[in-house]
Amino acid sequence: MLKWILILLIVAAVAGLLGLNTISGAAMTGAKILIGIVLVLFLLAVLGIIAIA
Repeated sequence: MLKWILILLIVAAVAGLLGLNTISGAAMTGAKILIGIVLVLFLLAVLGIIAIA
């Protein structure tokens, strides 16, 4: 999933440099959503490990 985040961030940066604001915004929105999902999964994993120990 981190691979997709990096790809979307690169697409957003290139689209922003080329002046394609709609594509840049869509790529950034997708990256933000994936970052949120990764953070939630990470927190659940950390809390689960702490609860087990």
